[in-house]
Amino acid sequence: MQGNQARGSGRGAARASVLGWLLRLLAGVALVLATASAYSAPKNLLVLGDSLSAEYGLQRGTGWTGLLQQRLQQDKSELRVVNASISGDTTIGGRNRLPALMTQHQPDILVIELGANDALRGLPLKTSQDNLQAMIDLARQQKAKVLLIGMQIPPNYGPDYTRRFAAMYQDLAKANKVALVPFFFEGIAADLSLFQADRIHPNEQAQPRLLDNVWPHLKPLLGKK
Repeated sequence: MQGNQARGSGRGAARASVLGWLLRLLAGVALVLATASAYSAPKNLLVLGDSLSAEYGLQRGTGWTGLLQQRLQQDKSELRVVNASISGDTTIGGRNRLPALMTQHQPDILVIELGANDALRGLPLKTSQDNLQAMIDLARQQKAKVLLIGMQIPPNYGPDYTRRFAAMYQDLAKANKVALVPFFFEGIAADLSLFQADRIHPNEQAQPRLLDNVWPHLKPLLGKK
């Protein structure tokens, strides 16, 4: 009887040892798979903008966001540009859409190009600023770097509104210590030959210049000098 108990105890110990080994093996495999998945996950750059980034009036792929993807590939970057821009979008539209976009794409970098339509509609600057701040906050909560694209409006809106609108982007960038493109239309704003017939949207010839305005401020976020 005692012998049977000893043999049973021995078999039990052996089974426990094998089971423990299998559990350690499975844990190791799970760790390897998780690590491989993390390394293989695409690195995304999310552009949240309006018609200026949504290729309004342009052939698909010729806008500055399409040119950005080409430049990233030439620069050997693994980043994939996800262009979530919508013509006519405002800062409240971007704020409402961003949570789902962040969950879906989990971007490493968020480029915010919004606000011009707020001004065209005469929305209060405080509302626009609060919406932009909320988008910056959400991106930071999810460990995404932020590039804010600044806009300016024509002086016919009044000198005070015009000044405060431009300062809004500068104030947000300074307060949050995020990268800023001071003026998206730098170098093209006064050249009507670089705009479509509506004199609002840059044409295809202007798109490389728009990218050149963005690139120096985006490049440091890529870890490049």
